[in-house]
Amino acid sequence: MNQDNLTLLRDAIRDFAKARDWEQFHTPKNLIMALSVETAELMEHFQWLTPEQSLHLDAKSRTEVAQEIADVLIYLTRLADVLEIDPLQAAFDKIQINAQKYPVEKSRGHNTKYDKLD
Repeated sequence: MNQDNLTLLRDAIRDFAKARDWEQFHTPKNLIMALSVETAELMEHFQWLTPEQSLHLDAKSRTEVAQEIADVLIYLTRLADVLEIDPLQAAFDKIQINAQKYPVEKSRGHNTKYDKLD
């Protein structure tokens, strides 16, 4: 996703909320709570699957998961917009931070948390 696409999405979400007079409800607190709920709904689709099953969803499950991913992205995009945070820049910044926490020579092939790497 490039910045133009993310901007288009952000603007579409803004327009959607404005048309319904929902901006009054879109506080960071409410948005993060809604985001948490949608994330839980996404997790529910994978709750009892094996790792292998989670990689090979049937068409119906894949469509349902896509809808939940959309909900998560919409709320996350709206939260970033309300807080005036550029989510792409924040993600690139976090990748740089993670690169320092997880140097390739110590973390390649391991899922050990950074503070436990030797």
